Amino acid sequence: MRKLYAIGIGAGDPEHLTVQAIDRLNRVDVFFVLDKGAEKADLVRLRQEILDRFVTREYRVVLVPDPPRDRTPADYRAAVADWHAARASVYESVIRSSLSPDEVGAFLVWGDPSLYDSTIALIEAVLARGNVAFEYEVVPGISSISALVARHRTTMNQIGRAVQLTTGRRLAAGWPEGVDDVFVLLDAHTTFDRFTSEGLHIFWGAYVGTPDEILISGPLTPALASHISQTRAEARQRHGWIMDTYLLRRPAE
Repeated sequence: MRKLYAIGIGAGDPEHLTVQAIDRLNRVDVFFVLDKGAEKADLVRLRQEILDRFVTREYRVVLVPDPPRDRTPADYRAAVADWHAARASVYESVIRSSLSPDEVGAFLVWGDPSLYDSTIALIEAVLARGNVAFEYEVVPGISSISALVARHRTTMNQIGRAVQLTTGRRLAAGWPEGVDDVFVLLDAHTTFDRFTSEGLHIFWGAYVGTPDEILISGPLTPALASHISQTRAEARQRHGWIMDTYLLRRPAE
């Protein structure tokens, strides 16, 4: 039977790979790499660098075209559901056409497959369709938030205090109740701008773990928020894409 791996490859540094991940890489016949177009060609290149560095057996790479997505939908949940369904169809097609019944395939997942990533859900959706059978295994990786706090030499939480992971879209609705440390992912609108009068501290990072890494931290004043926003916009313009995340912390009194 076909077998698939969803392998977490870390936040950008090839040295983020675990021994387990390297072992599984060297069992793979076909690597499925999501192609998000010319703007994000760096992400394909970084995956290839990982294969060149760690894989010692013959393998094939199959580029998987990423279906287009409406970035400003009237119904966000419906748009994401439609996008995931289109992705599942593409995944099913490439698995059936490019992976023989006796071969092993893998998806190289940025960060960790369990954290704000759709790979596991998409693999389950393909299985649920019943048109192709396979086994699969998930290999954890260093997440963007793990890399972020390590680079800032801080912790995810304060002693005995709660921490929450959320998105910019949800943070825009207000600070989560009963939480002192909030990690924000998938925030294209610098939502931290709304909290400059709350006495918070911010740990922000972009392209963490890559040669283009940018790190900024300090008390979240209007001046620092403006500096981060400008830095982010300039970096996105320069590279054509950006992956960033940040931790907002309410210091213990």
